[in-house]
Amino acid sequence: MRKPAVALSALALALVGPGVLAAREAKAAVVLTVDDAIALALRQNPFHLASQEKIAQARAGVRQAAAGFLPTLNASGSSTLDEKLFVLEFPSMVPGEPPVRMSIDFTKDYQMGFSFGLPLYAGGRLAAGYRMAASGLKASRESVRLSEQETVLEAKRAFYGYLLAREFSAVADEGLRLAEDFTRNVKNLYEVGMASKFDLLRSEVQAANLRPQAIRARNSVEVAALGLKTVCGLDLDAPIEVRGELAAPPLGAEARDIVAEALARRPELRQLDYRRAMAGESLKIARGAVLPTLAVGGVYNVWGDALRLRRGVWQNYYTVNLSLSLPIFNGFDAEARIGQAKAALRELEWTRKGLSEAIALEVRQAALNLNQARETLLSQEMNVEQAREAVRIAELNYAEGLATNLDVSTAQVALSQARTNHSQALYDCVMSQAQLEKAVGRGRTESRSNERRNP
Repeated sequence: MRKPAVALSALALALVGPGVLAAREAKAAVVLTVDDAIALALRQNPFHLASQEKIAQARAGVRQAAAGFLPTLNASGSSTLDEKLFVLEFPSMVPGEPPVRMSIDFTKDYQMGFSFGLPLYAGGRLAAGYRMAASGLKASRESVRLSEQETVLEAKRAFYGYLLAREFSAVADEGLRLAEDFTRNVKNLYEVGMASKFDLLRSEVQAANLRPQAIRARNSVEVAALGLKTVCGLDLDAPIEVRGELAAPPLGAEARDIVAEALARRPELRQLDYRRAMAGESLKIARGAVLPTLAVGGVYNVWGDALRLRRGVWQNYYTVNLSLSLPIFNGFDAEARIGQAKAALRELEWTRKGLSEAIALEVRQAALNLNQARETLLSQEMNVEQAREAVRIAELNYAEGLATNLDVSTAQVALSQARTNHSQALYDCVMSQAQLEKAVGRGRTESRSNERRNP
């Protein structure tokens, strides 16, 4: 009695098994919200990851600068492979006899040495170099923060760009569907003699003209999906499921002095501040080149003619030195370096002034663009519903003979345009908000806290 049941089970597995295996082999779609897209971009975007390596380089620079304060210890060894002995000639003590010659070996076959050095005073150059490296590390962190803000903005642009493309595709599909439905209605009226051949042809042409637009809109969705995957660092063949919709950002009040907030937050300005500090330390290093340096060092050497660890084989000596170096004339090199450092410092000061003015302009322009986008969105809120009602009335009037085919087509085009304008206004609104946050210098954390304060 069990054999038929086993056979049925095997048959069921044979039929269902390939489908189950195919379902397991199919890649699961990556679900993306705007926060997911930002998180993936910050974690996987190669350009942002490349910028983070600057911090590792700067840390290594700090360690290298700190190494200048520490003593150095070196070991060396040598083995003499060949040598020519010194020959000394002494006059004979016996008159009439030839002089006496002696070969003397002044070279040891094996030599080993250890040397150390410790700087005591370098004219402030070591301390200045360390402070310059520390400022470079801080500047690198600001560079990474700038990269993070740019990556967040690009992720938002790609995400909302995909939503906009999807909305445009839906608008194109709706326009095509309305045109095809109206064509069928006109065809039915034509068959019963209530519509002309001209109306039928006009409605068919209108529907045919809308099909390429719908195809282009669907292709734009695919292109936008590829762009979103690229920003997020995903494989271009990976399936994604985007969850979200275009919605107006909260209308909470901005900071009273938003320009001052931007001047305090923008990483570009902080970078310049740290670069100015580095230029100041570079000036100190250039001035320190004309000051004396003081260091202590020593050497310990051992040598022998045999490579054996026996007493009496090796001889040794050592020296400990205190060295003072005072530059007297270096061809005006120090003066040239000082002038170069001063010019670089003035350049950074002028650059900061110009950048501050550019940031103030960018912030004001972003705020004006956001206000414009919000006003445009408010003007488009009721426009879609009114255009949809106009299409409904035009189609009813055409069925009653109170409107023409052109009236219906005009109303359908106006509805598509109204939906397009409304979607574009929503996109402009959210992207203007993102641009303003970027212009102010708010990072991902500051943006979220601002949204919580303005629900």
